[in-house]
Amino acid sequence: MEDVEITDVNDGDISQVEKPPIKNQDLTFLSLSAGDLLSEYGWYLLAVTVLVYLLVHYLSKRRSSQSPRSPPPQSPQDAALVARRQEAMEAARRKMQEELDAKAALFREKQIQQEQEKRRQKIEIWESMQQGKSYKGATKLPQTTEEAGSSTAVLKPKTDKKPLRSADYNPLTGQGGGSCSWRPGRRGPSSGG
Repeated sequence: MEDVEITDVNDGDISQVEKPPIKNQDLTFLSLSAGDLLSEYGWYLLAVTVLVYLLVHYLSKRRSSQSPRSPPPQSPQDAALVARRQEAMEAARRKMQEELDAKAALFREKQIQQEQEKRRQKIEIWESMQQGKSYKGATKLPQTTEEAGSSTAVLKPKTDKKPLRSADYNPLTGQGGGSCSWRPGRRGPSSGG
């Protein structure tokens, strides 16, 4: 330790101390630090940016939807227009209600006629049973002359139909159809352990 020499530095003379020249005078250090910041926190910055955009968009929609709620002062023309619209709607409602009432009245009349017809048929059935006649013959409605003329013709059964299966088909014998020759295998494991 004896080889070490200690020299005093004169702190009072600042002009003698020379500063080293600045290396990064073109701001490349700023681009490097921005690149490091983006590589470190890029996804977080993107998410925050999207959330801020959506929040601003939502608030602008909300503000625009609230502004029409305050009723603007109505002019006399607007009041007259509103009154005409309401009168037209009321007239249309009245017309539709009248049509509905007319349809309901027709429906009620038809129901009453049907009930009277059923009652009349029941009375006829009862009277025919009291006389000892068959009630099925009494319930038939009278046919018109056109229907009566066509009903006198003898209806022939259709004989040109092909049978669905052959006459010798029997599903219990396992023959004849030929479609049931394959059977599925067992569902369990192959070894019975």
